[in-house]
Amino acid sequence: MKIAQKYSHLNGEEYLLVHHKKLYKEIIDTIASIDASKLMTKESKEKTMTGKMLYSPIELNKAFNTKFNKLGWNESRYQYYITTEQKLLPELITLPYEKQKQFLIYKGIKEPISSYKQTDFVKDQIAVEVQFGKYAFVAFDLFVKHLLFYTGGVINLGIEVLPTKKMQAQMSSGVAYYEGEVYNVLRHGRNNPPVPLLILGIEQ
Repeated sequence: MKIAQKYSHLNGEEYLLVHHKKLYKEIIDTIASIDASKLMTKESKEKTMTGKMLYSPIELNKAFNTKFNKLGWNESRYQYYITTEQKLLPELITLPYEKQKQFLIYKGIKEPISSYKQTDFVKDQIAVEVQFGKYAFVAFDLFVKHLLFYTGGVINLGIEVLPTKKMQAQMSSGVAYYEGEVYNVLRHGRNNPPVPLLILGIEQ
């Protein structure tokens, strides 16, 4: 596969080139090493393309998992406590997980709620999400998950890998695609979400 398009948000790509050139090359090489033409194993049951062979998101994800894991990119989980008291957030998010519960109880929250988020691949504080899912999953990655890991000090950059519209046309309906998701980011303004991102559009 190849990177057909890319969008750097808040100098995401520039950060990679200056601080993590080797990791950036690993990502590029990993994408290039996958032959998606061999992963058109899903037979469509949709009325508009019944019987047509499509790219399989499951097989694509397996291929990326295998390649990235071999290079030391592993899943990361970020645990945190939830509060709806906005005035407590600035201090809460700076605390390690072990101290957040005690802090909330001290502030009068009787039963603090623990939660967590996980991301596909993290290495040297760079997160990579390979997404062949529905639109809602990508929006969650871009506007919630990467930001949460960033403000929590787990990552310095979030990378989202998406199929281009050209590739998405050969997948089941409802799969998010690069052009549409970059448009959504641009529509929110130059500084939103407030986390450095690199969005990559890939295709065969």
